[in-house]
Amino acid sequence: MTAQNGRRQRGVHETSTLESPLAATWRPRVPEKAVLVGVGRGIEEADLDELAALADSAGAEPVERVLQTRQDPNPATFIGKGKITEVHDAVGRSGAEAVILDDELTPGQLRSLEERLKVKVIDRTALILDIFALHARSREGKAQVELAQLTYLLPRLRGWGEAMSRLGGGIGTRGPGETKLEVDRQHIKRRISKLRKDLKDLARTRDVKRSSRERSGIPQVAITGYTNAGKSTLMNALTRSDVVVANQLFATLDPTVRKVDLPSGRPATISDTVGFVSKLPHELVEAFRSTLEEVARSTLIVHVADASSPDVIEQIDAVREVLAEIGAVHIPEVLALNKVDRLSETERARVTSRIDGDALSISAVTGENLDRLMERIEDALPRFPLDVTILVPWGREDVTAMLYREAEVLSEEARLDGTLVHARVNEREHAAIAPLVVETSSERAAG
Repeated sequence: MTAQNGRRQRGVHETSTLESPLAATWRPRVPEKAVLVGVGRGIEEADLDELAALADSAGAEPVERVLQTRQDPNPATFIGKGKITEVHDAVGRSGAEAVILDDELTPGQLRSLEERLKVKVIDRTALILDIFALHARSREGKAQVELAQLTYLLPRLRGWGEAMSRLGGGIGTRGPGETKLEVDRQHIKRRISKLRKDLKDLARTRDVKRSSRERSGIPQVAITGYTNAGKSTLMNALTRSDVVVANQLFATLDPTVRKVDLPSGRPATISDTVGFVSKLPHELVEAFRSTLEEVARSTLIVHVADASSPDVIEQIDAVREVLAEIGAVHIPEVLALNKVDRLSETERARVTSRIDGDALSISAVTGENLDRLMERIEDALPRFPLDVTILVPWGREDVTAMLYREAEVLSEEARLDGTLVHARVNEREHAAIAPLVVETSSERAAG
């Protein structure tokens, strides 16, 4: 997606090696000042830390925070009348150009707040969609983000149009967001239909590749977890690849698949997928459903959690909620507590004591316990269903090589008439080597 507002000028910026290559293209020269607003029962200052991180990723500078403790949001304006005055004063005092709320607003709430505050109002959903627009690289990723943005934007055209016509864009308005009030609603609906068709075509291509991997019998491991938990760093460490790593939320949108050899030599594929977050917009889950199928159709999930985060338990729960939404709760999971290099021994013990189940402490940066993680991944994978003994004649080393490549070789013994190989194979490999099989057992070993 490209910015369509010619009035907003952007200079050339230096890009950090830890930053998305597109971030410098989108990030404004001077960050927009924003007032952060949170509403909830027992809400505290720290509850807006994640919203502040999201705002920073979108190119905003949080300058003030306003909290309101209340049972339910005001149905008309989300925050109470007294708090509207407080937010208005904070905007005037700080010179803020935007107000960002930590929940999704209805179209009516959005309009009401903008009319009263006289600045751009952005809710949590629009902010997350904006960050996705910032990091979308592939054709599929861009189409998915645009579909999510337009689906969100359609019922909010009036409120968004007023804000953008007054302020000329900025955070919360990237991608197709710079749509003016007078845009034909039918045109947007046609664009949504076109994007859905394009994504179906792209999904078919993805399905072909995925089905090919599934037919090969090679187990598929999906790395998933909360955004910025270190998934891409772990992917690089395990596969010696060069997936883009950024100290930003949602730096990875497009799945990356790499092949890896497990400790026994058994091959597997590992995919790095989009990170999750609490209150993940429903529009994104729907738009990214084909991408999220990389997780839903995997053999095993490696759930990466940031052990150094004070909210690690809540983040683990948020990821599992999304896994349930995409139908992936039945898939075996290995929980890896990453970034333990940032913790003392006492802090490590405190974190692991709070986790239900068997979690492994690792550091993708230092390499700590990555060998144990690979062993745990292999132990958690289901075994090949057929246990076979094969006599491979001399001169047929291609068969032995195929078994090492596609199956799980348990042992081999040289004999006068060839090599006796004991292996576990899938039905597909069994059919290929059937004439050489001496003995077959169909007992399925538990992973």
